Amino acid sequence: MIDVRVLRDSPDSARAILARRHADLPALVDRALDLDRHRRASLKEVEHLKAERNRESAEVARRKKAGEEAADLLAELKQLSERIKSLDEVTRATDAELEDTLLQIPNFPLDEVPAGDESANVIERSWGEKPTFTFEPKPHWELGQTLGLLDLPAGTKIAGTGFPLFVGPGARLVRALAGFMLDLHTTEHGYTEVVPPLLVNAAAARGTGQLPDHEGNMYVTADGFYLIPTAEVPVTNIHRDEILDGSRLPIGYAAFTPCFRREAGAHGKDTRGLIRVHQFDKVELVRFCRPEDSPSEHEKLLAHAETVLRRLDLPYRVVLLATGDLGFASAKTYDLEVWAAGVGTWLEVSSASTFTDFQARRANIRYRPRHDAKPSFVHTLNASGLAFPRTIIALLENNQQADGSVTIPAALVPYLGTDRLAPSDD
Repeated sequence: MIDVRVLRDSPDSARAILARRHADLPALVDRALDLDRHRRASLKEVEHLKAERNRESAEVARRKKAGEEAADLLAELKQLSERIKSLDEVTRATDAELEDTLLQIPNFPLDEVPAGDESANVIERSWGEKPTFTFEPKPHWELGQTLGLLDLPAGTKIAGTGFPLFVGPGARLVRALAGFMLDLHTTEHGYTEVVPPLLVNAAAARGTGQLPDHEGNMYVTADGFYLIPTAEVPVTNIHRDEILDGSRLPIGYAAFTPCFRREAGAHGKDTRGLIRVHQFDKVELVRFCRPEDSPSEHEKLLAHAETVLRRLDLPYRVVLLATGDLGFASAKTYDLEVWAAGVGTWLEVSSASTFTDFQARRANIRYRPRHDAKPSFVHTLNASGLAFPRTIIALLENNQQADGSVTIPAALVPYLGTDRLAPSDD
């Protein structure tokens, strides 16, 4: 959430910053400022009326003590109390409307984020070489069927399109990736592994910025819980409404969970195979840090996600997203895109984002720089480390062989128990 004082102190700057995201957003600033002025005027009037009520109450007490008539003042006190009650109700309503408006304002992009839509994204660097083949490489859905890894028709029968079913060695591959990524992040990168709830309440979803912006993309239960679209939501909320000891920062958590997203396959785009699905597995990395450390923490987080791709020997590129391509809560995002030879395109497998204090304000996550210092808001960051479906796509498509088999990167062999997936002899 954006601090209303920032809007109040620098309204023109706030409008200009938000206009880099979308032309309509400055109107939200105007709306918030109008509500803020109304709220402060009501509070000022209430304070004035309460002071007047206190004076008249003291005068009533004096008159009664002196045996003097006070009926006129008692009538005035009743009117004052009714006016104060009415203004308190107006203030509460304005507070709620102001908060609702502030919740709709996305985070301010950092200055170094390029302005524009997706076409303004910047490729920062690339790693690895695209594989070459002496044959026409197959897409992963063909490889997955031939190798006995995927049963997409069964997943569709059970739940609908976008809900893949991994079977046999495919299920083992999912388990192997989870073990490999979690071991890497916990033993080498210093994250604490957690297993969070897969359902969250509205306060948790609001804290990370999923509500109100992404409510239509989330699965909601009949009793008002939300299936997590990413482990970012429950893990960030571990410290909601807490004041952390500054000496503990930075704090890093890693979580392996399924994720659920209604928007997958929107408009019929990339709906075949595993490219865009409603349910998928992912290892998520979440970090909490001091504000002055967040730029370096962002680069560190990105490097942790990159390490997974390097260990798996998958060619990738780092893309700095432009303002029009940023997520609602993000101030700056790097996408990691892996090359997939069978479909012949780059696929996003991780978004590494810094949210500055945006999520921390919504979730009220603070820290004390020193034991005697006033609490300040932490900065939060997260990245996929990595998302499984497109990682699996790249593993299968890039490592396929002419005989139909797929070789396994050395780092994954101890977890999978084999260095090669081959078609069955059936």
